[in-house]
Amino acid sequence: MKHHLTLAAFGIALIATPAFAQAPTPPMITVSGEGTVSVPPDLALVDGGVTSEAKTAREASEANNAAMAKVLAALKGAGIDEKDMQTSRLSLFPQYAQQTRPNPGPNVITGYRASNRVTIRVHDVTKVASTIDTLVTSGANEVGGINFIVTKASQLLDDARTQAIADARRKAELYAKAAGVTLGKPINISEDGANPPPIPMMARKASADFASAPVAQGEETLRVNVSVSWEIKSGQ
Repeated sequence: MKHHLTLAAFGIALIATPAFAQAPTPPMITVSGEGTVSVPPDLALVDGGVTSEAKTAREASEANNAAMAKVLAALKGAGIDEKDMQTSRLSLFPQYAQQTRPNPGPNVITGYRASNRVTIRVHDVTKVASTIDTLVTSGANEVGGINFIVTKASQLLDDARTQAIADARRKAELYAKAAGVTLGKPINISEDGANPPPIPMMARKASADFASAPVAQGEETLRVNVSVSWEIKSGQ
């Protein structure tokens, strides 16, 4: 009889004991920090295009191919490496006569428009203006846009990360002093964001005025935001 009572007591003890003991959450303070680094871009992407119109699809395609070949040859002659030039596929669209109202007739094809684009990687950003000039003077009749990029952003962001942690500690120490507590060690660090996208310039129709317009790449500001939780203790 005594043996059965011992087993029953042991079973009750197992039920009463929690499966996992949860440690209490330590008192903490959570603040955000920001760090920035301003650097000039070291790469530019220049987008240009050629559009040709003709009565037939074949004539439009052939004219466009010839015009694009001239543009590519001019870029190569200006020192642009072939590996830094990427063309898109030829696009061909019918052109329709404008319909009159109130009794429009059936759609009538009046010709065809062919277009092709080329994206150029300019590693020397000081040559962006001359690259655009080459595009326009060689026959490109559209300049789609310019993107300035910092290619080594991930390395440069390390300085911003250091600044962000220092900024977070500064804020945490201010709050701890105001609250009458002591700041302990960081127990959680998370990065909220870094490395903004490239800064684009608006697309424009190519013209002599556009080719001669000054292009200033300026600087990009690389920004890092971090969230840090610090352990706090009573007293200062």
